[in-house]
Amino acid sequence: MKKFFFFAICLLIAGSVSAQRRYYHSPRGGGVRNDNGDFYSPKIGLEIGANVSNQISSSNDNYSTGSLGGLNAGLTFDLPIIYPLSFAPEVLYSQKGYEATTVDGVFTQRTHFIDVPLLAKFRVGPVFNFYVGPQLSYLLSTTNTYDNGFVVDQEQHYENNNGHKSFLDGVLGVSFDIGRSVDLHARYTLDLQKTDYNGNTYVPNYRNQVWQFGIGFKLN
Repeated sequence: MKKFFFFAICLLIAGSVSAQRRYYHSPRGGGVRNDNGDFYSPKIGLEIGANVSNQISSSNDNYSTGSLGGLNAGLTFDLPIIYPLSFAPEVLYSQKGYEATTVDGVFTQRTHFIDVPLLAKFRVGPVFNFYVGPQLSYLLSTTNTYDNGFVVDQEQHYENNNGHKSFLDGVLGVSFDIGRSVDLHARYTLDLQKTDYNGNTYVPNYRNQVWQFGIGFKLN
């Protein structure tokens, strides 16, 4: 059911882009407004980038893990509302996880998500943009790897420890337009829901924390 939910979001976004292409006109009349880089033209794009992720605890300030690199890639949309505000949803495949060194060896957790950021985009200057908003994250799979120096053992799961697959995140970010069709962006994403609802001082309430860096390409 949740897979159909994400698929429906993709169709809704695509339909919105098509509708705005046909019907959105400048408040002054005379067709689509060309203001500050054709602001009022809806846009579809692709982006690809890198994640630097780890996990933190909301109940133990001393808890920390090593960072893990990953990939993010997917579709982007830019639906103008009124200058300087746009609605900027995305559909991304995103690799997250962390690494921890214990007395028994090295533990690595790699997670694979479909992320759907639903962002408000503010144009702050001719080439600078600010993003903020929620993100829906759907867990595809998790691979846990244990390496004690002699034996490497792997386990694969399709939900977290409490049987959850969907999470709500918060996103903050910026982007720089380096041309009409290309931008560079950086973001910070944090789980707003605990990935372990029953955590306590001895079993921390883990949250994914991700720094994202990437490049985007507008297709129109």
